[in-house]
Amino acid sequence: MARVIFYEKPGCKNNTRQKVLLTAAGHEVIAYSLLTEPWTVERLRSFFGDRPVLEWFNKAAPRIKSGEVNPENMDADTALVMMLRDPLLIRRPLLEVGERREIGFDVEKIDAWIGLKAVDDSFKEMSENLMQLDLQGCAHGKNHEHHHHGDGSCKHH
Repeated sequence: MARVIFYEKPGCKNNTRQKVLLTAAGHEVIAYSLLTEPWTVERLRSFFGDRPVLEWFNKAAPRIKSGEVNPENMDADTALVMMLRDPLLIRRPLLEVGERREIGFDVEKIDAWIGLKAVDDSFKEMSENLMQLDLQGCAHGKNHEHHHHGDGSCKHH
């Protein structure tokens, strides 16, 4: 089982589901706030690997949804500076196991990487149900307005 460093937005419903799924698979989850972590350009960049810059962004971030920030065709340096100023723009969670770092919660990719199968029968049904959910985006649904996220905590959770 892995020791997973998990950078989240505290109070995010999907981040909570993701941590439950990891824990049920026997992993040790150490959670930190993505919003208060003292990021540097180099450290934050290390999570994105060779993904296109567009995939680095949290599409549900208030400034993206409002159109204030448009990550289309944005260069890496500009994206990183914006994310350091406004961590809500960062796609989450950021995951770190050993030397490997990843962004987002692609169930298939994470299952292949560290495993997401429940270690105990009592967790099996819950884990299988969670793995069927879209754990990538905001848990509120597509039409949910995110203006209340400005302080970093979703009032609906």
